[in-house]
Amino acid sequence: MTLLAPGFFAMARASLLCLPFRFIMVSLVLFCCRVPPCTPLTADTRALLEIKAQLKDPWNILKSWRGTGSPCDFFGVTCDPVSKGVVEICLYNQSLSGRISPSISKLTSLVSLSLPSNSISGKIPGELANCSNLKVLNLSANLLVGRVPDLSPLKSLKILDIASNQLSGELPGWVANLTGLVSLGLGDNNYDEGEIPESLGNLMNLTWLFLGRCHLKGEIPESIFELTALQTLDLSVNKISGTLSKSIAKLRNLKQIELFRNNLTGELPPELVELTELQQFDISANNLHGVLPPGIVNLKNLTVFQLYENNFSGVLPEGFGDLRHLIGFSIYRNSFSGNFPSNLGRFCPLKSIDISENQFSGEFPRFLCENRTLQFLLALGNNFSGGLPDSYAECKSLVRFRINQNQFSGPIPDGVWALPYARLIDFGDNNFSGVVSSDIGNSTNLNQLVLQNNRFSGEIPSGLGKLRNLEKLYLMNNNFSGNIPPEIGNLGQLGSLHLEENSLTGPIPGELGECGKLVDLNLALNALSGNIPNSLSQVSSLNSLNVSGNKLTGSVPESLAKLKLSSIDVSENRLSGEIPSDLLRIGGTKAFLGNMGFCVDQNSGPLVNSDIKICSEMHTRRGIFADKLALFSIILSALVVVLVGLLLVSYKNFKYVEADPVNSMEEGKETYPKWKLASFHQVEIDADDICNLEEENLIGIGGTGKVYRVELKKSDGTVAVKQLWKADGAKLLLAEMETLGNIRHRNILKLYASLMKGDYEPKIADFGIAKTVEKSHKGPNCSRLAGTHGYIAPELAYTLTVSEKTDVYSFGVVLLEIVTGRQPLEDKYGEGRDIVHWTLTHLTNRANVLKVLDDKVVSNSIEDDMIKVLKVAVLCTAKLPSLRPTMREVVSMLSDAEPCTLRCTENDADKNGRSVLG
Repeated sequence: MTLLAPGFFAMARASLLCLPFRFIMVSLVLFCCRVPPCTPLTADTRALLEIKAQLKDPWNILKSWRGTGSPCDFFGVTCDPVSKGVVEICLYNQSLSGRISPSISKLTSLVSLSLPSNSISGKIPGELANCSNLKVLNLSANLLVGRVPDLSPLKSLKILDIASNQLSGELPGWVANLTGLVSLGLGDNNYDEGEIPESLGNLMNLTWLFLGRCHLKGEIPESIFELTALQTLDLSVNKISGTLSKSIAKLRNLKQIELFRNNLTGELPPELVELTELQQFDISANNLHGVLPPGIVNLKNLTVFQLYENNFSGVLPEGFGDLRHLIGFSIYRNSFSGNFPSNLGRFCPLKSIDISENQFSGEFPRFLCENRTLQFLLALGNNFSGGLPDSYAECKSLVRFRINQNQFSGPIPDGVWALPYARLIDFGDNNFSGVVSSDIGNSTNLNQLVLQNNRFSGEIPSGLGKLRNLEKLYLMNNNFSGNIPPEIGNLGQLGSLHLEENSLTGPIPGELGECGKLVDLNLALNALSGNIPNSLSQVSSLNSLNVSGNKLTGSVPESLAKLKLSSIDVSENRLSGEIPSDLLRIGGTKAFLGNMGFCVDQNSGPLVNSDIKICSEMHTRRGIFADKLALFSIILSALVVVLVGLLLVSYKNFKYVEADPVNSMEEGKETYPKWKLASFHQVEIDADDICNLEEENLIGIGGTGKVYRVELKKSDGTVAVKQLWKADGAKLLLAEMETLGNIRHRNILKLYASLMKGDYEPKIADFGIAKTVEKSHKGPNCSRLAGTHGYIAPELAYTLTVSEKTDVYSFGVVLLEIVTGRQPLEDKYGEGRDIVHWTLTHLTNRANVLKVLDDKVVSNSIEDDMIKVLKVAVLCTAKLPSLRPTMREVVSMLSDAEPCTLRCTENDADKNGRSVLG
């Protein structure tokens, strides 16, 4: 047995006690080694954090901008590799808003500040002038406002781009002192109207100059033509006048000229052909005239050539067909004549061509799609003749194909019908013949197919039923025969179907009732037989129905009266039976003439100049008996309801008085045990304020009651109080309040203000409630017409059927007021005329359109937007309700991100008629 030394246990205990202490000491040393020393923030870091604090960052892209770490690791920040100072901030298109902090000047090494395509607002900080090393300043495409501060101390600046903001004041002339500038963008702002500064000629290093949409007037100063390094000159959308100087030939390095939408006059100078580097040339929408310089075809580098909406004439030089790089070619609305250059498109990757509304004649050019890249082919409104070349059968890239209003003849090549990307095919108003190929079913993206006023024959192909995106089908005035294919019922997006003036036979297919968005149906002047299908009453959107001039038999379905029809015509058929009174009121007797078997109820009143008979006496007696029985039942039911109601009210009043006899009898006043107050905004109203409404405060009378102005005692405010005619009025108002009460938008009060005059006199009574009427009543019919003259839709003159299109008309009038600055009714319009008629008479040319716009508001920067609103207003106020858009479509049109300016190469939406708005 081994004995341990006596001191062993004491030594072991001491060792165990010491172990934790050593372990802790070692751990502390290791932990301290991991923690970096606390160092103060650098000046650049502090500045960047201050900049971040002024910005709103919804996507948290600046999350790396923190107080720890190096600013060189911040997102969008670049540092000098040696000094580690911040030299660049680049935050392009990052959805940032807020303001630019003056702390930007603390970044003393900053060379480049690039914040384009965000939503940054506020003013440009003047402290930027202290960033003496700055070479690039790009703040374009934001929401910056105010005057541009003097940044002339930035002598090192090479690029200055503050375009596409909301800057105001004078065009900053101090930029002429920045002689090192290579790129200068000041355009698309709200500067005061003025001329181009002569001093800009000092910027001899300039290669890019953008002064478009700057409210510039006067002539282009000669000093601009001394900028020999210039590659891009953009002075578009201003009021620049005078002629284009021959001195432009000095700018030998020019690659792009943008002078569209100005007031230039005269002819193109022959010296223009010396700009051999020119690639893009747009001088559209001016007042230029004359023939093109023959040498213009020597500009071999041209990619875009646009001079639409001028007064050019003569023959296009044949040499355009030799261009090798041409992509876009737009010369519509001029007076060019003769044969079109036969080889144009043969050697170039042409994507878009618009030669509409000229006087070209002869054969149609066959090589426009030779390289299979053409997407937009627009040649409407010329005098082209002969057949459509077979070469277009292989042009599968086409998206828009419009050659209507020419003199084409012969059949369409089969392959042309099968265009997989085409959204619009318009061959209307020509002399085409032959059949529509079944291959049309392969054009699956088609929205519109317009073949009207030709000599097409054969059957309408059933393949049309495959075009599920089709919205408009115009086949009228041709020689189509056979039955209407029932497959058309598959077209769920179809809104307008015109098959009139053909030789169609057989029945109207009941499947048309499955076209749920159909608004306008015209099958007139064919040889259709059978009954009018009841299924048409399922198309709740149907607004116009014309089946006149056929061989239809049977009666008119009474269910059609449930629709919101504003137009119906079933004349010249073989129909019989009693005409539904609602439809008679909509269409008038003219819509039912030429049907020997028709009769009307004697209660419909006398029919002037009509052969339509009164229905038989037996039928009438039965009808009278049925009417009396129904009336008796209604009266009996009403008496029962009233009696029960009186008993309930008496019982409740008895209980109420029994519960509180003192208050209910006090001073003999009539009391109401329950009040219901509805308000769109918080307002304190005393019951006494609205109990005694005085006629002297009457400010309007609508379809549901009277509206009074009431001064509030407690809040010193003014409100409008509506006293209802009857219980139905209460339902309507409740529905209206429910709709408006659910709307939360900052512009609601602005709208109310625009509909009331300063003395609280309403401009519009009961406008915009068609939808709530329908929800609150059993039907959309009104017992009387209530509204404000000038805003009332024309169809209400012959029908009391309220529909959404009624409100659309009224809304269109409001839009016209806004965009023209005029009242709906003015003496200058003439007797019986209104703002709608006056506007339509001013849409014959662009000059007249501009006269329509409110001269107190219109400016170059918003002119396009005002014209866009004017277009929507004209659509809304169409005489025929079926031609008006729905409110959903109106909202969509007004919400488009970008207005369609005249620069668009496919801007052909205004080429359908006399109006330049289309």
